[in-house]
Amino acid sequence: MIKVKVGLQPIVSKINLPTVLKTTILPGDSIERLFIATQVGEIFYIGNSNLRTFLDIRPRILKLGVSGGGYDERGLLGLAFHPEFYYNGLFYLHYSVAGTQGPGALTEHINPNPCDTKTLNQRWINRETQYDHIDTVEEWILQSNGQPQKKRTLLNLRRPFLNHNGVNSLNFSPETGKLVLTTGDGGSGYDPFNLSQDNLEIAGKIIEIDVDKDTYINNPPIVTRFNELPTIIQETLTVMAKGVRNIPGISFQRFYNQYIKYAGNVGQDLVESIFSFVHYKPIPVTQLIHASYMNSESDIEGFINFGWRGWEGAFPASVIRGCTNSPTLDEKTIAYYNEAISLSGSRLQPLTSYFHKDQRPEKFGGTAITGVQAYIGNRIPGLTGSVVFTDLARKESQPLVRGALAYTIARPNGKQNDFSVIQTEYDFGQQSAYFVNLGTNLNQTKLYLGVYASMKVTDFNQGTVFEIVP
Repeated sequence: MIKVKVGLQPIVSKINLPTVLKTTILPGDSIERLFIATQVGEIFYIGNSNLRTFLDIRPRILKLGVSGGGYDERGLLGLAFHPEFYYNGLFYLHYSVAGTQGPGALTEHINPNPCDTKTLNQRWINRETQYDHIDTVEEWILQSNGQPQKKRTLLNLRRPFLNHNGVNSLNFSPETGKLVLTTGDGGSGYDPFNLSQDNLEIAGKIIEIDVDKDTYINNPPIVTRFNELPTIIQETLTVMAKGVRNIPGISFQRFYNQYIKYAGNVGQDLVESIFSFVHYKPIPVTQLIHASYMNSESDIEGFINFGWRGWEGAFPASVIRGCTNSPTLDEKTIAYYNEAISLSGSRLQPLTSYFHKDQRPEKFGGTAITGVQAYIGNRIPGLTGSVVFTDLARKESQPLVRGALAYTIARPNGKQNDFSVIQTEYDFGQQSAYFVNLGTNLNQTKLYLGVYASMKVTDFNQGTVFEIVP
């Protein structure tokens, strides 16, 4: 793969942590504008070179950073504009609701131990009281007077832990016209309740929502499983994929008369993965529920499965322990051997993987994948037709942290491919630079990078949004 070098051109700075970067055209406008959503609940757009407020829902957002020492994975996580937004003004939000803080689903974190079956078969019980918070997915409308207003709630989701809620979690499919919600496995580590593989669980799935169907329910019940939803809401939902650990959204690339779908899956301790697929069988939620009641897997054949928790991308999920006699070495024990075996023939293979420890030349040690976008522009010729992705922080970049930018190329035959690091020319000075988000414009000819100087959402106004340029 060829070496690519890019520059970073600042667009806006001193903002809170950006979770969504995407463009749209406002009703009555003629210019495609960049919109920026922040974790704390602000939505801005660039108008005439100035940063303007589109919507501020900070009072609606759960208080962040309290239990994690400033770190948090909740907040305003998703923003999507209806394909007909210019005409109907509809847009959609996914966020963690103020006042819903709970105690969490477990009183202590327990790593899987293959020698102790209790650690492998934990259950989420007392869900109505033992949970961390509630996320909501809402439909809003930009009124004719220019003021946004909430129209209805599509989903209310009870989440077990504060992490793995997804980010950039709402995107419309150009293939089906449906709203796609990408959810993580619920959090903690190692998916202790195996929610991502359970067909009835909402966590750990990629879900299509038919927003054009009116359910006549403006405030649905708070749920964790599909079968807890009213039937009329179930009928608006289909599931694209399962086996998701944590995911920075989904992107689509037109390939002749088809669309390639790309999704990153955050790893546990070993590997980060980018998955791609063209064909998939969307499973209606009503069919999933029926198959579960009938204990029939034949009704849901063709389900895209990323393989978590049995598989962490290219490897079986493993527990890492230090070697007693060699402090620089460690041993890796398969955490869920039977699950890895059962998924070995049905899971989707990653398009590419990169690793938390990698001493190969021209590679890097990663931390967490934070964005995946297709690029079909020609301003950066070396990237045309590629899939660009970001990692939060290169392991070798301490003490001044630097994120990573890299790319791979999709193969229509579905085979795996290597990746190449993109060299970025920009002086971040004496500040850390975590690469927290990657966005694009409507026709995927521009790329935007969100950078934050801290891992703590409570360190306010530490963010910069760049355009990636030649």
